[in-house]
Amino acid sequence: MMRYVANTGIHPAGIPIGVIMMNAKVPYPPGSPNNARTFEYPVTHETIAEANYESLIYAPAFDKLRDQFIEAGHRLVERGVKAVVGSCGFMVLFQRELAEALPVPVYSSSLIQLPLISQTISPAKQVGILTFSAESLTSRHMEIATAGLPLRYVIHGLSHRPAFRAAVAEESGSFEFEEMEADLVAEALEMQKQNPDLGAILLECTDLPPYAPAIRKATGLPVHDVMTLIDWAHRAAEPRVYPHMT
Repeated sequence: MMRYVANTGIHPAGIPIGVIMMNAKVPYPPGSPNNARTFEYPVTHETIAEANYESLIYAPAFDKLRDQFIEAGHRLVERGVKAVVGSCGFMVLFQRELAEALPVPVYSSSLIQLPLISQTISPAKQVGILTFSAESLTSRHMEIATAGLPLRYVIHGLSHRPAFRAAVAEESGSFEFEEMEADLVAEALEMQKQNPDLGAILLECTDLPPYAPAIRKATGLPVHDVMTLIDWAHRAAEPRVYPHMT
């Protein structure tokens, strides 16, 4: 026997993942967590209008945004999601507050994978992080991302790359996929050249997953991003049912 119980409210049922989005004028090709076609499972999104590059990255308005993120998380929970994820790596600032406030697991940023990734490579190697802005990714962000552990990593920013700067940092509203891909691969290779002890790459920026295959091919290194995080979150929220269990 299988019993179904009514879901209170007006939201559709069966959506396991809720994504908190910032407000940015950036195209979202498949591969972005802000594009529903990226996923092989249902997702729902909640946008924070006041969370933009200025308030979230350049000059974090922590107190104001904290409350707005928590409220957005609760709205997603009311829709029935089983996990809440963030669509900007800089949302790691709110990981602890969101996890404490919400009744479901919170995966605020791709950066929280850093301790796990570090365990998968030799202690003699380090993780290379590609980020929207190296200057803005502070020790405060990284203390949360590393869970206070003495991990080895190097950070490279992307804002100086022409295609990335125009489309993402300056919010031009459009870009050529091939130009963006070439920019990101070039920066990944430069990071690898400067740091031959890299053992893995972590993409902080959630606009980068569409280019992970090209970065992997060019560097030969495993590439982790927000989509590896969200897929992990989904697998925990809805474990796969294997044939012998049916």
